[in-house]
Amino acid sequence: MKGDKIKYVKVTYKYKLMKTYTINTPIVGFNCVNIFLYLGKDGRLTIYKGYAWDGASGPTIDGKSNMRASLVHDALYQLIRLVLIPQEYKKVADTLFYDILLEDGMNKLRADMWREGVEHFGGASCIPGSQDKEVLIAP
Repeated sequence: MKGDKIKYVKVTYKYKLMKTYTINTPIVGFNCVNIFLYLGKDGRLTIYKGYAWDGASGPTIDGKSNMRASLVHDALYQLIRLVLIPQEYKKVADTLFYDILLEDGMNKLRADMWREGVEHFGGASCIPGSQDKEVLIAP
């Protein structure tokens, strides 16, 4: 049976959300809808079951104290990349990331270093198209 060609991309996600997660954010006034994300006008971010993310970036080790922070941070950066919320909300995403790290038990000194990392090196991940993958075709 001959079918149409398929189009696909290689991905490097490490984690997949197994239950929908919701968190209040200070990002209000937007109504952003994506297949795996929803940010309501009230600032409530919903990340749906099946969302995939790569954990914390850079030379670091993922652990319980940074998993939730990296999930929320990656989701917010994705909304910025998709131009569903303005670039200026990167700083808000970075602050929320830091707050969640501390809330989830990360040592303050370590959390401070992580915050500096996303503040200084995270900007490239917020640029529209920066995470686009080459579309491959088969057969």
